[in-house]
Amino acid sequence: MAEETPRLPPAELTHFRDGLPRMVDVTGKAATTRTATAEGWVRLPPEARAALEAGTNPKGDPLTVARLGGLAGSKRTADLILLCHPIPVTGADVRVTLEEAGVRIEATVRTTAPTGVEMEALTAVTVAALNVYDMLKAASKAIEITGVRLLAKTGGKSGDYATAERAG
Repeated sequence: MAEETPRLPPAELTHFRDGLPRMVDVTGKAATTRTATAEGWVRLPPEARAALEAGTNPKGDPLTVARLGGLAGSKRTADLILLCHPIPVTGADVRVTLEEAGVRIEATVRTTAPTGVEMEALTAVTVAALNVYDMLKAASKAIEITGVRLLAKTGGKSGDYATAERAG
């Protein structure tokens, strides 16, 4: 029998009240400058990598399309993540590079808002990765999206965060 995940008492759940989902009220929180950086990888089988490197992909340049998709994704996060607040994305940078391990995607998103931009950075990376897959799927269906994670964040009540490799 599988072990149950421990549950917080209902009084401590921020996104549920009386057992029902809700959007946390941030009305009283001050708008502060916040940033978040996330990364993800698209692992390419040899045939997909060859099509990308040779520039023979029939759909066009996957890396440029991925960058644009990531930028759009950062702005549409509240439409996709159900309890996310719509916030003003005041800046976004999505970098998509072909490296030995595959396509590396890194997104940094900025705002001045009462809540953070971690989800916007993670969404930007994920949407960019999905665009790489879409652009190269004719070359191979074995493309793998992996390693999506938050690298760093600044601002907000919880303070700054960075992965060990970024902090040190």
